[in-house]
Amino acid sequence: MIDSMISSRVKKIKPSGIRRFFDIVTQMEDVISLGVGEPDFATPWHVREEAIYALEKGRTTYTSNSGLLELRQEISHYLSNRYNINYNPEDQVLVTVGASEAIDLAIRALIEPGDEVLIPEPSYVSYSPCVILAGGIPIAVPTTEKTDFRLAGVDLASCITDRSKILILPYPNNPTGAIMECHNLEEIAEILRKNDMLTISDEIYSELTYDLEHISIASLEGMYEKTLVINGFSKSFAMTGWRLGYAAGPPPLIDAMTKIHQYAIMCCPTISQYGAIEALRNGIDSVRRMQEEYDHCRKLMVHGFREMGLDCFEPKGAFYVFPCVKSLGMSSEEFCNRLLDDERVAVVPGNAFGDSGEGYIRCSYAYSMANLEEALTRISRFVTGIRAS
Repeated sequence: MIDSMISSRVKKIKPSGIRRFFDIVTQMEDVISLGVGEPDFATPWHVREEAIYALEKGRTTYTSNSGLLELRQEISHYLSNRYNINYNPEDQVLVTVGASEAIDLAIRALIEPGDEVLIPEPSYVSYSPCVILAGGIPIAVPTTEKTDFRLAGVDLASCITDRSKILILPYPNNPTGAIMECHNLEEIAEILRKNDMLTISDEIYSELTYDLEHISIASLEGMYEKTLVINGFSKSFAMTGWRLGYAAGPPPLIDAMTKIHQYAIMCCPTISQYGAIEALRNGIDSVRRMQEEYDHCRKLMVHGFREMGLDCFEPKGAFYVFPCVKSLGMSSEEFCNRLLDDERVAVVPGNAFGDSGEGYIRCSYAYSMANLEEALTRISRFVTGIRAS
């Protein structure tokens, strides 16, 4: 009886392919997991210390629905200094429970039933389910290794219809590690302006780029008024469990998102907010050190997969590699299941991030060098065995 009462929208949603492998791994021994996108660093001590101090001072009450004004001011300073985009902390910044909540709030605040949301794929697993739950229609815009997994203007334009309302722009990209350069963004911005579409720019990995600095599409001409920037503290500041993100954008959209947030969430954890203030004020040097470590790991992983004869796109951002396993004659799911059974290494099948990811696997390199080296040894042994069979 209960099953028949479950929402049809919820039934349409598949469980997360990332979490499925994560749950399996927790039941196995001697597994090296490269599956979860979580930094292998403890949150910087000075941030933890500030949270402890907040507890000692009894700062445990509710905050404003929008978040501590002091934190919103620091977010505004950060976005202005780092990415040349200026937001009024009073009415253009909302603090959320991770960037994930900000994505959900934005989609729910904007979508009417039947509206189309364009999503470059492969990309983060939550976008399409959030669109479906809001009554919208997710439209995949495939990207390929031939174009460095960047969103191409011609592909975007070919997917736009009179029902297209939003583009989600997920760069630096999870799972591919692709980035968008300025000329790529200019091409996309021109199409969006012409079609009067909004952009949700998920920039959670903005601090984790290699060789090139991140550019926000909101900083381009004519895009500030039509872009919602989403970011947070989980990836850059190694604060995943603190569950803190934010959205910055036009006041009417922030106001609409805040309405949903105040009824569903009330406010974000107070202690996390005090920690985030300290992170923004004094934590950039720690971010730089972590980014340098990730860069070493990135090079190790790309070299390792290429050495075992697998094509491997060189990521320019985030902390994932996305090697191709098509040459082994098996699906992404089969590769991942057999690798886990045979060698106790957990990676995520590329099709968990959309149909465009089939034939690839996602490996996080936000782990210690020792774990990554051992994982590569096991994967190489597995690949050699497949080729010999």
